[in-house]
Amino acid sequence: MSGSSGAAGAFLLVFALMTPASAGPAQPRAPVSRPAQPNELDALFAALAKTRAPEDAKPLEDQIEARFLASGSSSVDLLMARAADALKAGDKPVALRLLDAITSVAPDYAEGWHQRGKLEAEAGDDESAIISLNRTVTLNPREFEAYAELGEILLVEGDKKDALGTFRKALALDPHIDNLDKQLERLSRDVEGEKI
Repeated sequence: MSGSSGAAGAFLLVFALMTPASAGPAQPRAPVSRPAQPNELDALFAALAKTRAPEDAKPLEDQIEARFLASGSSSVDLLMARAADALKAGDKPVALRLLDAITSVAPDYAEGWHQRGKLEAEAGDDESAIISLNRTVTLNPREFEAYAELGEILLVEGDKKDALGTFRKALALDPHIDNLDKQLERLSRDVEGEKI
């Protein structure tokens, strides 16, 4: 069995396991999401850079994140929706199995890695979270939330220098992300003090 057919088999198996047996009547399907075009994201990021307050940035952040979530695959979008539903229901093991399936069948889909990294971080698996979040920002260098989350883990791990660089990348993309600027100021002083 080839690697691609094995991945497809894993996808179908997880999909079958996560589909309720009593699904009821079929619901109308949402159209397949369309990944954002570069000029759409360029315009959103340009507008985000000009915002003066977090409340002005929030709608733009939401629009950008919605475009990041768009995989272009109805199957991947459905699994992402099921993972989100599992998280809302507090079923993190099911959510993680779904995210594992997504990253297996769609390894170039950055948001699959991002959501997986967030869940791994919440579970205290910092090593796996760092790997997943690094994969996220490699695939999508504009994923400001992933940079911020990665920076937080690096800071907890005691790697202040790399945390500082990662936070700077996050703020360069989104100047209002989670009041990160104040944390960055404190961390900058700590890191500069250590160099003296």
